[in-house]
Amino acid sequence: MNDKFHEGERAVQASAEETAIADRNIAVLTQTVIGGARPFIAKQFMVVLGSIDAEGTVWSSVVFGKPGFLHTPDGTSIEINVPLKERDLADPVWANLEANPDVGMLFIELGSRRRYRVNGTVQRLDARGVEVAIREAYPNCPKYIQRRELRQLGEPRLPVQAAEGTVLRGAVEQIVRRADTLFVASHHAASGADASHRGGQPGFVKLVDETTLRIPDYAGNSLFNTFGNFKVDSRAGVCIPDFEHGHLLQLTGRATVLWNQDDPANETGGTGRFWEFKVERWILRDTPQAMAWEYLDASPFNPPVR
Repeated sequence: MNDKFHEGERAVQASAEETAIADRNIAVLTQTVIGGARPFIAKQFMVVLGSIDAEGTVWSSVVFGKPGFLHTPDGTSIEINVPLKERDLADPVWANLEANPDVGMLFIELGSRRRYRVNGTVQRLDARGVEVAIREAYPNCPKYIQRRELRQLGEPRLPVQAAEGTVLRGAVEQIVRRADTLFVASHHAASGADASHRGGQPGFVKLVDETTLRIPDYAGNSLFNTFGNFKVDSRAGVCIPDFEHGHLLQLTGRATVLWNQDDPANETGGTGRFWEFKVERWILRDTPQAMAWEYLDASPFNPPVR
């Protein structure tokens, strides 16, 4: 049995009856960024980060910059070059990286539906930026990514407007109900942090109540890392971008995976899997940079519109 999977991942694979698939897919996992992915990372203007604060709370963040702010010189580490004066300190990620060196990274290009995942350990955090030593790196499939292209990226404007709360009402509730894209962070004490993507038609995230989200897990989603981490440590972070209004909604709380659920509306594409996210705290921020996005089209891999 491949020891690159931890106990939570193995349990999830067994529950989903996908152990053999996971063992085949592990072949793409490496300890360095492969040569073909290095220019892909360097041209990106956003990175999703999963981080953990001093109390063990997990957060998901999206950090933006001009192409070139992400760099991997030799594939063994990744530099995130955000100078101190350009950091939005309302985002917990900067304090988290000082408190806990584990970090998950997702490099995602929404327009082409390409994505590449890396997790590692902070080895340098200073006024110039962050350098992360790579532990694991691997590509992901393009499923469920709603296609958008960034047409304009302004200069950082700090400080940003930010609000905090614990219940999902008003503008925060509407962001959740309109969402077609979210990013989720999780953590395992031995394997580190992970950052991942989930997407669907607008409305695929359901509000069970004012503090609980319910998200379907579609066939073909890469569930092993995220759900495997949830199996061992339920603490999680979610970030929902509001592309239209230039906001980021960050939520932290706990996640529970629901297996073999009755699914008469076929929300999961036949998997019967959902996960529920119990919100403990949220932060709603303006993005530091003004951005203009163009929505291209919905992914043909999405489940049928109900």
